[in-house]
Amino acid sequence: MHLLTPLRPDHADAVLAFELANRAYFAAAIPDRGDAYFAEFAERFAGLLAEQADGVCAFYLCLAPDGSVLGRFNLVDLVDGGAELGYRVAELATGRGLATSAVRELCRLAATRHGLRTLGAAATDDNLASRRVLAKAGFTPTGPTSRDGNPATWYTVDLVRS
Repeated sequence: MHLLTPLRPDHADAVLAFELANRAYFAAAIPDRGDAYFAEFAERFAGLLAEQADGVCAFYLCLAPDGSVLGRFNLVDLVDGGAELGYRVAELATGRGLATSAVRELCRLAATRHGLRTLGAAATDDNLASRRVLAKAGFTPTGPTSRDGNPATWYTVDLVRS
């Protein structure tokens, strides 16, 4: 079963609805995107699609049967066989293993579809859920970093496991 679907132009309304419905939930853990993000959403979404078309990034969605977005899973800055992984999951979809399953699938896609050898990801030190997801998906902590000014840990995974 495939959890992830590549981002397409016809996903714009569902992605915006996801971001609006989960804005307060996300803002409790990470800095809010701000009103400008929503006011300029169409332009920003078009920019994501352009980055994806250029092969700079790869964006995926986990969709519910009704087409609503349960999560966004991204590979950013695809360079020299590596990329940064980022994701966000709807509040209603947390606690059921969705994030872990989708991150594992994204790791597989990163290797097979995008030819990547390594992925990195940061999780703030107070975000236990994200740290658990990364660990369950095979990422290991490699050192301290910061995320939006908050103490964080950098994680990496070798996609070319021997």
